Amino acid sequence: MSLKLDDVKGLGKKAEDLKEAGIDSVEKLASSKVEDLVEIKGIGKTSAKKLIENAKELMGLDQPAETSTIDTGNEAIEKEEVAAELKNLEEKKKQLMGEKVKSGDFVLVNITGKSQRGTIFRVSSEEDAKKAGIYDEEKAKQGYYTPEFVIVGKSGFLNEGLTEFLDTMNYFEKKSVRVPPSKAFGKRDPKKIERIGISKFRKLNDGKNPEYGQEFVKKGTGQRGVVTNITQGRVIVDYNHPLAGQSIDYNLEVVDKIEDFNEKIEYFMISKGIPKENVQDFEIKYNKAEKSLEITIPKMFLFQNLTYVKFGLAMDLQTHMADEIEDVKFIEVYEKMPTPPTPKDTVMQKVEEFNKEQSEEKQDEKEE
Repeated sequence: MSLKLDDVKGLGKKAEDLKEAGIDSVEKLASSKVEDLVEIKGIGKTSAKKLIENAKELMGLDQPAETSTIDTGNEAIEKEEVAAELKNLEEKKKQLMGEKVKSGDFVLVNITGKSQRGTIFRVSSEEDAKKAGIYDEEKAKQGYYTPEFVIVGKSGFLNEGLTEFLDTMNYFEKKSVRVPPSKAFGKRDPKKIERIGISKFRKLNDGKNPEYGQEFVKKGTGQRGVVTNITQGRVIVDYNHPLAGQSIDYNLEVVDKIEDFNEKIEYFMISKGIPKENVQDFEIKYNKAEKSLEITIPKMFLFQNLTYVKFGLAMDLQTHMADEIEDVKFIEVYEKMPTPPTPKDTVMQKVEEFNKEQSEEKQDEKEE
């Protein structure tokens, strides 16, 4: 059975782009290197790895006799890819080492944040989270403990104090800074403390009694606060940020510079809450002449409310990649559901199957 490139899972419209690049068969895709695929517009590193894996899987399923040979080849290819990637990272690190971080650079930053009271609340690695005693397995699965994606000098990524400080750093340089409340999480505001009668609070809290330290979301406004006290028939809710009024100590290290077009898009998607492991499921197609980006939403996300995610992602891309992207289009494909057979069709199908079985049995008897 011959394998078709279009049969590779997750390929979709990228098949045409691959064919134009000379990768016109499953075999060629399976033996491709990640660095070759990322040169094709619309394919990032994560997506390239996934496509190669899917091509190998397809070959393994349809050609069981050659499985051991393919597996051996896969291992060799994977080792080569890992070695090549490590080599590229090492070379990139040498090139960036000591270079000054410039305004407008797309970078990854390792951050450790400690409150004025000595509590570590923010880390960029699982190892640091475990050391600080704040490791959470669920957060780890969601890719929470990773370097921060930041555009140097642009607001909206880090607080004001860190945004200003980042401009003074070099790549792979470790620095510490204390950020005052006014440039961190703000000063404590007495107006953000509310006293609510217990009976009214119960109505706002789905009929439940207040508890010390519980998180509370005020209906109608969406304000998030914490119950700090319950006294004289009233509930005290503080809507200030938990770290408001505190100076914050940060340790920073700029660990990478993102220059690849597709990687930038992937990091913007992750920053909008799309899980890292699902980014490759979104099909990306870029029209350079029209400065247009087309993003096809995968099936698993079709019935989720992505309105704010799509709007925010489009705004970020149009704002921070304005020289390359003007229009952002989101494509949603709802495939026609197969029509369930009617009772009559089902009965006729069973009759046909029975007649076929009877005919085959009679043929077998004649041959005997």
